[in-house]
Amino acid sequence: MSSAVGFGALNLDKIYTVDKIPKEDEEGFVIDLKLFPGGSAANTIVGLSRLGIDTAYIGKVGSDEEGRILLEDLKREGVNTDFVIKAEGRSGTAMIFVDEKGNRAILVDPGVNDTISYSEIDVDSAKKYRLIHLTSFICKNGLDSLNSQKKIVEEFEVVSFDPGMPYAERGLGDIEKILKNTTVFLPNRQEIEILFSEDYKAAAERCIEMGIEVVVVKLGSEGCWIKSRDKEFALKPLSTRVVDTTGAGDAFNAGFLYGYLKGKDIEECGKLGNFVAAKCIEKYGAREGLPRKID
Repeated sequence: MSSAVGFGALNLDKIYTVDKIPKEDEEGFVIDLKLFPGGSAANTIVGLSRLGIDTAYIGKVGSDEEGRILLEDLKREGVNTDFVIKAEGRSGTAMIFVDEKGNRAILVDPGVNDTISYSEIDVDSAKKYRLIHLTSFICKNGLDSLNSQKKIVEEFEVVSFDPGMPYAERGLGDIEKILKNTTVFLPNRQEIEILFSEDYKAAAERCIEMGIEVVVVKLGSEGCWIKSRDKEFALKPLSTRVVDTTGAGDAFNAGFLYGYLKGKDIEECGKLGNFVAAKCIEKYGAREGLPRKID
């Protein structure tokens, strides 16, 4: 069965095109502003939905206009929103600064994202989906959502996990339970090296020893490197015109997981990941360029 449910933050991305990304004590100016629904796991789930996978989402939004926009967009993309909790408070937002070369910096206001308790989730209904895809919460307003992720991974046949920098910086101890239940691990190079304090290839070997089936290290402009118990290889990215790298990793996840759910071998999955990522970065925002079919 090709089905997936995402579990992560829901953020309204406010993308500022700027002349440069300022360093400390520097100034720049805004060229343009665009609003896009976002959140790492949500971007991946939308990507899967566009490719024909049956999808749903576990998350939380506030009682504000941002929350309404986030919820309506998921519905419009064909994602089941029965597991999205509506709460009093402020929905998550991300202020994303992108320069004219496609480089970016992000400031996140988590809002109610961090406050998802396990008791709020209809787990029995959610686990009818074959795969659960997890991404990080900021955890500035508590650990409810992280603790709920640690618990829910035991209920699913297949778990994919993209830790993001927030979880990488928390350290291995805080996410070890998730990792031990992970089937497909999808960090970028910096994240896996921070988590394990060693080179990404050595870190991936440790992941395999933990029981993870596939480790996919995203290398940005260098493509990706993939390891399983019996395979290890690198794949170069597809050549394309870079407009905005926002959501490139999430798009890669969608392509890879699409292939995985369709029973493709992991090299084909990697190629599909590179393809969807290449389409994503040709447009502004994390979702605008996500394809609706793969030739």
